Amino acid sequence: MPQRCGDILAKRQTVVSMAACLQGCCFMSELSPTSTTDLTALPSDAALPNPEIATGPVPSATVVAEEEEGESFGDIFSAYQRTSDRRSGEEGRQIRGTVVAINADSVFVDIGFKSEGILPLTAFSANKEPVKTGDTLMVSVKGRDPDGYYGLSLFRVAQPKDWGNLQTAFADGTNIVGTVTAVVKGGLHVDVGVRAFLPASRSGARDAGEMEKLVGQEILCRITKLDVVEEDVVIDRRVVTEEEALKGRDLRFAAMQEGSIVDGTVRSLADYGAFIDLGGIDGLLHVSDMAWSRIGNPSDVLEVGQELQVKILKIDAESRRISLGLKQLQPHPWDSVAGKFSVGDRVRGTVTRTADFGAFVEIAPGVEGLVHLSEMSWSKRIHKATEVLNVGDTVDALILGIGVEDRRISLGLKQALGDPWVDAAEQIKVGSVVEGPVVTIMKFGALVQIAEGVQGLVHISEITADRRLNHPSDVLRVGEVVRAQVLEIDKEKRQLRLSIKQLVPTSLDEFLGEHKTGDAVTGRVISVENGVARVELGEGITAHCTLPTVTPEVPETPVPQTPVLVDLSAFSSMLKSKWKSGDSPAASTTSTEAKKSEAIKAGQVRSFTIGKIDPTEKTIELILER
Repeated sequence: MPQRCGDILAKRQTVVSMAACLQGCCFMSELSPTSTTDLTALPSDAALPNPEIATGPVPSATVVAEEEEGESFGDIFSAYQRTSDRRSGEEGRQIRGTVVAINADSVFVDIGFKSEGILPLTAFSANKEPVKTGDTLMVSVKGRDPDGYYGLSLFRVAQPKDWGNLQTAFADGTNIVGTVTAVVKGGLHVDVGVRAFLPASRSGARDAGEMEKLVGQEILCRITKLDVVEEDVVIDRRVVTEEEALKGRDLRFAAMQEGSIVDGTVRSLADYGAFIDLGGIDGLLHVSDMAWSRIGNPSDVLEVGQELQVKILKIDAESRRISLGLKQLQPHPWDSVAGKFSVGDRVRGTVTRTADFGAFVEIAPGVEGLVHLSEMSWSKRIHKATEVLNVGDTVDALILGIGVEDRRISLGLKQALGDPWVDAAEQIKVGSVVEGPVVTIMKFGALVQIAEGVQGLVHISEITADRRLNHPSDVLRVGEVVRAQVLEIDKEKRQLRLSIKQLVPTSLDEFLGEHKTGDAVTGRVISVENGVARVELGEGITAHCTLPTVTPEVPETPVPQTPVLVDLSAFSSMLKSKWKSGDSPAASTTSTEAKKSEAIKAGQVRSFTIGKIDPTEKTIELILER
């Protein structure tokens, strides 16, 4: 009996020593149940190790007897193997864990095992929000560290442990996990079970600073080159991150809806707008949708990195473009126009832009009015808005019309300067003489500027009286200052009719100034109608003559002739007189009387006496001499 107890005690000491060794190991997954020897089945005379190598005090026979009665070592070791196999099988599969503690460089996670799992704090550097106690994470078990903690990874896949696994991952094109160990020339060294090279261009980092931040972090990558003989492995991280970003964008894009309000961050600015990061996808905020007022440059209101809320205006599924709006989240300025402005109000604004037909003036933030070309000047004919206004000018204008539904306001620039026709109607009278430059020449006449905003028309027939003109430019030139007489004023139509020839002395004026009633004149008969002869006294001088009524001649009664004795001496005297004068007195007397009695006809040159002169009407009446 003592010998038997001694054998059992020796066996127990050996088992306790082996159990202590097993507890000192970090992980015993290499051991398989099939290769384990049942120590309890050893014969009593088998050679056993020295009991002194066992750790701890040697248990007494009473303690051994109690352990033998409770449970055997085989049961304990089998339970350990089952636990080890289960933990080893967890490797590469994601499980849910809860953060229980955080220190300066590590995060401890409760994964339901006897020991906590540990994650490096650098694994959360890409997260927008820092990890905190109580957060739930999906992790994968990689193994156990020397301190007994389970090494964890945020990635689903496990790190390959031999070249065979690397070849399989390379052939299948699957993603693997690696740890960045150092920055080298041209890229990074990554531990994927063996040392692999990650080119800088395929690292997904934008600069050297971002590459430095990757050191010590776990990354997902894909093998692009594998040479087992040369032990050369090249990996690519960028393709993995791009695929993940594309999947994230697809999910994010599918969740977007027109009209919804989302949060975003200004990623970049351009002349035409800003690109907003909506969490993996970009949207365009056009400069016209930033504010109701006109914005010259997006940098005036936004800056890169600024966080803001925007409204989704339109989603183009084919081109995968999203149009955003910022001003749509603000009240529309036209909602208060009706109560703020009215027709006839005098307003002040800034010229925001010009067009072929006018200029736009901002009279309130987001409210613009149009000044048409025809409303810019009273006197000038404006062809381009830039002749009067330029962008940035501050002007006063009068509101001519408001269309709330159409969101249009008509403005008048010349009305704000005052109506010159009000003063012109009081100062200019018919018959008065005015002076001004010729501003426009047309086929039918010329426009003369009398005052600012007041122009008068000189018809071609009122330019000169000396000759007939084919075109006003035969006599007048643009810019030439002329004097004219006001013939007519139309206040309603704002028209003024002028005459230049009325102020130019004519041959008729000179004739009237040199002659008076009773003067004898000679003229050519132009026409005779209804007893009135029209007589031309000179070039451009005509007069009228009322012809006397012609009384019919009464035939003389024949007187009986009596024989008369011829006086030869008288006959001699008559011949002598005829020889001296060349005509007989009787014939001369007969000729004069025939001329006087001859009827007046057109083309005749006759003698007249001025019977009446009217300087106002410029008319002359003649009396025919007999």
